Amino acid sequence: MNPHDYCRDKTAKSGSSFYYSFLFLPQEKRQAIMALYAFCREVDDVVDECHDSALAATKLAWWRREVAALYAGQPSHPVTQALKDVLPRFNLPQEQLLEIIDGMEMDLTQTRYLDFKGLSLYCYRVASVVGLLAAEIFGSTDHRTQKYAHDLGMAFQLTNIIRDVGEDARRGRIYLPIDELQRFNVPAKDILESRQSDNFQALMRFQIERARQYYAQALAHLPAADRKAQRPGLMMAEIYQTLLTEIERDGCRVLTHRTSLPPTRKLWLVFKVWLRS
Repeated sequence: MNPHDYCRDKTAKSGSSFYYSFLFLPQEKRQAIMALYAFCREVDDVVDECHDSALAATKLAWWRREVAALYAGQPSHPVTQALKDVLPRFNLPQEQLLEIIDGMEMDLTQTRYLDFKGLSLYCYRVASVVGLLAAEIFGSTDHRTQKYAHDLGMAFQLTNIIRDVGEDARRGRIYLPIDELQRFNVPAKDILESRQSDNFQALMRFQIERARQYYAQALAHLPAADRKAQRPGLMMAEIYQTLLTEIERDGCRVLTHRTSLPPTRKLWLVFKVWLRS
């Protein structure tokens, strides 16, 4: 299996909605974005699948060295070998790949966030930076597309946090800011013990509305000249905003249920965006 096949399989097997938007890209861009996505999955899996934080930190340190090896032209992992192949065609700064690792490393030392400002740093590192790199791969001609990519990454990560509240709680993590739990009178213990309440529903509706505001901001920033090139992000926005609607329609039961869209519906949503973009 060559490095690009490895990245394609890693992307497809992740079950992520992103995979569907990548299918519409020409081969060169599809290989680049799948290599980037596979990199993100590899470092994220270190944190999610390794229960020994010291070992996880050691593995992330290995990935830092591997990124250095990539930019020195001597990568050893299939993902970084695939990235090496696309680096001559796309500007993917080394410091941004390292910043993604910085974000994953935050999960090893921090399970709560005092306020949205603190959470925003985490979201920036694990999602907005990815959005900026993806926008480079998709192609842009206007600096405003950077702001679009930043806000869209924030929106995606906030959607992930909303969807995964229950799963994250079972790992001992609560990403919802502490001051917002207090504002809505939702004890952290209720989340850790999967106790649904009217207050919790109100808290989640607040989170959903903020995510929608980031989608609106992102779309407002995207210049018309770059809209066609950035279609993969628009496809994902369509899927994720539909997911938010389904979560809200389901009563925000994210403590005990993981809302998802079937593959056929995702394909229909991305096809609709393709037709109108």
